[in-house]
Amino acid sequence: MPFLELSLHCTQREHPRIEAALDELGALSVTCMDANVETPDERAILEPGVGAMPLWQALRLTALFPADADRDGLLYALEALVPDADLSSSVFREVADQDWVRAWMDDYPPLRFGHGLWIVPWNADLPAEAAALGEAATIVRLDPGLAFGSGTHPTTALCLQWLEGLARDGRLQGRRVLDVGCGSGILAIAALKLGAAHADGIDNDPQALSASLDNAQRNEVAQRLAVFTPEAAPTVRYDIVLANILASALHELAPSLAARLRPGGLLALSGILDDQQDELLARYGAWFDGLRISPQGDWLRIDGVRRGLNPAD
Repeated sequence: MPFLELSLHCTQREHPRIEAALDELGALSVTCMDANVETPDERAILEPGVGAMPLWQALRLTALFPADADRDGLLYALEALVPDADLSSSVFREVADQDWVRAWMDDYPPLRFGHGLWIVPWNADLPAEAAALGEAATIVRLDPGLAFGSGTHPTTALCLQWLEGLARDGRLQGRRVLDVGCGSGILAIAALKLGAAHADGIDNDPQALSASLDNAQRNEVAQRLAVFTPEAAPTVRYDIVLANILASALHELAPSLAARLRPGGLLALSGILDDQQDELLARYGAWFDGLRISPQGDWLRIDGVRRGLNPAD
């Protein structure tokens, strides 16, 4: 099945908001490259590593949509979501089907989060630095398939850093975890490898659920991971809830996420752009104490502690 590809140029400053808008419009994948380099061998994908910021000032964003997507409708909606962006460079073309994410994974380097958590492509050798840690290293072997979540994006990196910190503090061992918008399953699987007892993943994309189960099998934690569509998810309380989705969805889901956490349970929200935090802090402050912000580039994580339940909860 072919896809519809939208490519456009943007500045480094515009990039986070345009990427978030493309995600909200249903892009199957979004990548960006140096707009000033045309030779494929020299053109690196702009998914910054942990703690790194892109150096390019001019970027070329490429988004894949289903082949039958409305071209004019996409541009109209994108202009409405990012009204100050210059979309005059936008170009559409049909592209043949291929395994886009897996092709990208061929050049995806192992990444380290915190002291000893490593995300390593399924087909890559273990880095010497990770091997030297021996049993002190936690290795997650990842193949995202067609689902989002590789650890390179700041929104995912912020959650992985949080989980690794919980594990070091002894607050993850034996816990029950919920991963909302599980994508490739990277967060749920990392939590299990770091000591959680069980994890549930929720996603509305069947490819994400399939990728999560495949990766859980690859990491030998499949017996401790269950995945669900939102409608089929169990109504139980968890010790830890992570939601790495868009800020608009986080705002809408606030009562539901609060209801899924036990008193004293821990929450992490990601997928939040700098300037979107105030509304979310006010929204989640109705149920959570100790809300704090952790930034990485233009993206933020909010985490906090579920306060004691009221009768209405």
